[in-house]
Amino acid sequence: MPEATTMNMTAMQSCIETCNTCVEACEACLTACLNEADMQARTRCIQLLRDCADICSMASRFMSRNSEYAHQLCNLCATICDACATECAKFQDAHCQKCAEACRKCAENCRKMTA
Repeated sequence: MPEATTMNMTAMQSCIETCNTCVEACEACLTACLNEADMQARTRCIQLLRDCADICSMASRFMSRNSEYAHQLCNLCATICDACATECAKFQDAHCQKCAEACRKCAENCRKMTA
């Protein structure tokens, strides 16, 4: 694998941070959703929050160790983040809206890593 340039390392560090922020937002949203009165209506959202937190955490770890598979994982991460953002945006409470925004930013940064 070729050595990463300083610009690539800066972009990768930014993506790692965005992934970690997304993990935190998804975990907080998941906890809050489990306590909402309409929890049954949030089943898909809760499932996606779990998937999103897990894939963002994994993508962060793969980038941190400069894995040759990091780009492929970032592509999948962007796809799952988009799905989670779409689902969270359906709910008007603050935690879902904050999570949707974190997911959108993460998807955007992950796509930059795969370009």
